[in-house]
Amino acid sequence: MTSVDDVAGPADLPYRTDVEVVVLLVSPRHRYEGRPADGALPADGPELRDRVAVRAGLGIVGDRYFAARAHVHATVTVIGVEGLEDVGRALGTTVDPAATRRNVVLRGADVEALRGEPFSLQVPREEPVLFRGYRPANPCAWMDHEVAPGAFRAMRGRGGVRCDPESDGVLALGPAVLRTARPVAR
Repeated sequence: MTSVDDVAGPADLPYRTDVEVVVLLVSPRHRYEGRPADGALPADGPELRDRVAVRAGLGIVGDRYFAARAHVHATVTVIGVEGLEDVGRALGTTVDPAATRRNVVLRGADVEALRGEPFSLQVPREEPVLFRGYRPANPCAWMDHEVAPGAFRAMRGRGGVRCDPESDGVLALGPAVLRTARPVAR
Protein backbone atom coordinates (compact mmCIF):
# COMPACT_ATOMS: atom_id res chain seq x y z
CA MET A 1 0.00 0.00 0.00
CA THR A 2 1.31 3.44 -0.91
CA SER A 3 1.15 6.02 1.84
CA VAL A 4 0.81 9.77 1.56
CA ASP A 5 4.47 10.09 2.63
CA ASP A 6 5.53 8.21 -0.53
CA VAL A 7 3.65 10.59 -2.82
CA ALA A 8 3.83 13.94 -1.01
CA GLY A 9 5.96 14.80 1.97
CA PRO A 10 4.23 15.72 5.25
CA ALA A 11 5.43 19.30 4.82
CA ASP A 12 3.34 19.46 1.61
CA LEU A 13 0.11 18.89 3.59
CA PRO A 14 0.70 20.77 6.86
CA TYR A 15 -2.91 21.70 7.67
CA ARG A 16 -4.89 19.19 9.71
CA THR A 17 -8.68 19.33 9.93
CA ASP A 18 -10.68 16.83 11.94
CA VAL A 19 -13.64 15.78 9.82
CA GLU A 20 -16.30 13.12 9.77
CA VAL A 21 -17.03 10.82 6.84
CA VAL A 22 -20.84 10.74 6.92
CA VAL A 23 -21.64 8.90 3.67
CA LEU A 24 -19.73 6.50 1.43
CA LEU A 25 -21.54 5.61 -1.79
CA VAL A 26 -20.46 2.98 -4.31
CA SER A 27 -22.68 2.50 -7.32
CA PRO A 28 -21.82 -0.23 -9.82
CA ARG A 29 -23.90 1.48 -12.52
CA HIS A 30 -25.07 4.93 -13.47
CA ARG A 31 -28.61 5.36 -12.10
CA TYR A 32 -29.42 8.85 -13.35
CA GLU A 33 -29.98 8.10 -17.04
CA GLY A 34 -32.61 9.36 -19.44
CA ARG A 35 -35.14 11.93 -18.30
CA PRO A 36 -35.33 12.88 -14.64
CA ALA A 37 -39.14 12.75 -14.79
CA ASP A 38 -38.86 9.01 -15.47
CA GLY A 39 -37.04 8.53 -12.16
CA ALA A 40 -33.74 6.94 -11.28
CA LEU A 41 -32.92 3.40 -12.29
CA PRO A 42 -33.10 0.90 -9.42
CA ALA A 43 -29.94 0.08 -7.50
CA ASP A 44 -28.27 -3.26 -8.22
CA GLY A 45 -27.71 -3.75 -4.51
CA PRO A 46 -26.67 -1.79 -1.45
CA GLU A 47 -24.83 1.37 -2.46
CA LEU A 48 -24.17 2.90 0.96
CA ARG A 49 -21.09 1.38 2.56
CA ASP A 50 -19.35 1.48 5.92
CA ARG A 51 -15.92 1.06 4.29
CA VAL A 52 -14.52 1.36 0.77
CA ALA A 53 -11.25 0.35 -0.85
CA VAL A 54 -9.52 3.02 -2.92
CA ARG A 55 -6.92 2.32 -5.61
CA ALA A 56 -4.42 4.88 -6.91
CA GLY A 57 -5.34 6.22 -10.34
CA LEU A 58 -8.42 3.98 -10.53
CA GLY A 59 -10.97 5.15 -7.96
CA ILE A 60 -13.21 3.30 -5.53
CA VAL A 61 -13.35 -0.46 -6.00
CA GLY A 62 -16.80 -1.48 -7.27
CA ASP A 63 -17.90 2.00 -8.35
CA ARG A 64 -19.11 2.74 -11.89
CA TYR A 65 -16.18 5.09 -12.49
CA PHE A 66 -13.48 2.68 -11.26
CA ALA A 67 -10.79 2.61 -13.98
CA ALA A 68 -13.13 4.45 -16.40
CA ARG A 69 -10.84 6.38 -18.71
CA ALA A 70 -13.74 8.59 -19.78
CA HIS A 71 -13.66 10.03 -16.27
CA VAL A 72 -10.02 11.07 -16.09
CA HIS A 73 -9.45 13.20 -12.99
CA ALA A 74 -13.00 12.44 -11.86
CA THR A 75 -13.04 8.89 -10.51
CA VAL A 76 -14.06 9.97 -6.99
CA THR A 77 -16.45 12.75 -6.00
CA VAL A 78 -16.33 14.44 -2.59
CA ILE A 79 -18.95 16.85 -1.22
CA GLY A 80 -19.41 18.73 2.05
CA VAL A 81 -22.56 18.09 4.05
CA GLU A 82 -22.62 21.70 5.28
CA GLY A 83 -23.19 22.94 1.72
CA LEU A 84 -26.07 20.49 1.37
CA GLU A 85 -27.52 21.71 4.66
CA ASP A 86 -27.34 25.27 3.26
CA VAL A 87 -29.15 24.08 0.13
CA GLY A 88 -31.81 22.42 2.28
CA ARG A 89 -32.37 25.60 4.31
CA ALA A 90 -32.64 27.66 1.12
CA LEU A 91 -35.21 25.23 -0.30
CA GLY A 92 -37.06 24.58 2.95
CA THR A 93 -36.29 20.88 3.00
CA THR A 94 -33.80 18.31 4.22
CA VAL A 95 -31.29 17.12 1.61
CA ASP A 96 -30.37 13.43 1.58
CA PRO A 97 -26.61 13.48 0.82
CA ALA A 98 -26.87 10.08 -0.91
CA ALA A 99 -29.27 11.57 -3.49
CA THR A 100 -26.41 13.72 -4.82
CA ARG A 101 -24.63 10.51 -5.90
CA ARG A 102 -21.27 11.77 -4.56
CA ASN A 103 -18.94 9.02 -3.33
CA VAL A 104 -17.66 10.68 -0.16
CA VAL A 105 -19.62 13.10 2.01
CA LEU A 106 -17.58 14.97 4.63
CA ARG A 107 -18.57 17.11 7.60
CA GLY A 108 -16.17 19.75 8.92
CA ALA A 109 -14.29 21.10 5.91
CA ASP A 110 -14.77 23.48 3.01
CA VAL A 111 -14.70 20.78 0.34
CA GLU A 112 -15.04 23.33 -2.47
CA ALA A 113 -11.57 24.65 -1.48
CA LEU A 114 -10.06 21.29 -2.50
CA ARG A 115 -10.34 22.06 -6.23
CA GLY A 116 -6.89 21.95 -7.79
CA GLU A 117 -5.34 20.90 -4.49
CA PRO A 118 -3.66 17.80 -3.08
CA PHE A 119 -5.25 16.43 0.09
CA SER A 120 -5.36 13.25 2.13
CA LEU A 121 -8.03 11.53 4.17
CA GLN A 122 -7.09 9.19 6.97
CA VAL A 123 -9.49 7.14 9.08
CA PRO A 124 -8.45 5.44 12.33
CA ARG A 125 -6.20 2.39 11.97
CA GLU A 126 -5.60 3.01 8.25
CA GLU A 127 -2.93 4.74 6.21
CA PRO A 128 -3.82 8.13 4.68
CA VAL A 129 -5.29 8.08 1.17
CA LEU A 130 -3.83 10.86 -0.98
CA PHE A 131 -6.11 12.59 -3.50
CA ARG A 132 -5.79 15.44 -5.94
CA GLY A 133 -8.82 17.64 -6.41
CA TYR A 134 -9.54 18.74 -9.95
CA ARG A 135 -12.73 20.32 -11.23
CA PRO A 136 -16.08 21.06 -9.59
CA ALA A 137 -18.63 18.25 -9.44
CA ASN A 138 -21.32 20.43 -10.95
CA PRO A 139 -24.92 19.52 -10.22
CA CYS A 140 -27.16 18.29 -13.00
CA ALA A 141 -30.88 18.63 -13.75
CA TRP A 142 -31.47 15.36 -11.89
CA MET A 143 -30.95 17.25 -8.62
CA ASP A 144 -34.33 19.01 -9.09
CA HIS A 145 -36.02 15.62 -9.25
CA GLU A 146 -33.99 13.52 -6.81
CA VAL A 147 -33.00 16.10 -4.17
CA ALA A 148 -35.69 18.81 -4.27
CA PRO A 149 -37.20 21.28 -6.74
CA GLY A 150 -34.68 24.10 -7.16
CA ALA A 151 -31.70 22.00 -6.05
CA PHE A 152 -30.01 22.18 -9.45
CA ARG A 153 -29.52 25.95 -9.10
CA ALA A 154 -29.07 25.94 -5.33
CA MET A 155 -26.23 23.40 -5.53
CA ARG A 156 -24.15 25.47 -7.96
CA GLY A 157 -20.83 26.14 -6.26
CA ARG A 158 -21.67 23.51 -3.61
CA GLY A 159 -21.66 20.34 -5.72
CA GLY A 160 -18.31 19.11 -4.45
CA VAL A 161 -15.09 18.28 -6.22
CA ARG A 162 -14.06 15.60 -8.68
CA CYS A 163 -10.75 14.04 -7.81
CA ASP A 164 -8.44 11.10 -8.34
CA PRO A 165 -6.77 9.01 -5.67
CA GLU A 166 -2.98 9.05 -5.81
CA SER A 167 -2.46 6.25 -3.28
CA ASP A 168 -4.19 3.03 -2.27
CA GLY A 169 -6.10 2.77 0.98
CA VAL A 170 -9.35 2.44 2.85
CA LEU A 171 -11.95 4.99 3.86
CA ALA A 172 -14.58 4.33 6.51
CA LEU A 173 -17.54 6.11 8.06
CA GLY A 174 -16.78 8.10 11.18
CA PRO A 175 -13.97 10.37 12.32
CA ALA A 176 -11.16 11.14 9.89
CA VAL A 177 -8.27 13.53 9.44
CA LEU A 178 -8.12 15.72 6.35
CA ARG A 179 -4.67 17.08 5.52
CA THR A 180 -4.29 19.91 3.04
CA ALA A 181 -1.74 22.37 1.71
CA ARG A 182 -4.02 25.28 2.73
CA PRO A 183 -6.55 25.75 5.54
CA VAL A 184 -10.02 24.38 4.70
CA ALA A 185 -11.80 24.25 8.07
CA ARG A 186 -15.45 25.38 8.05
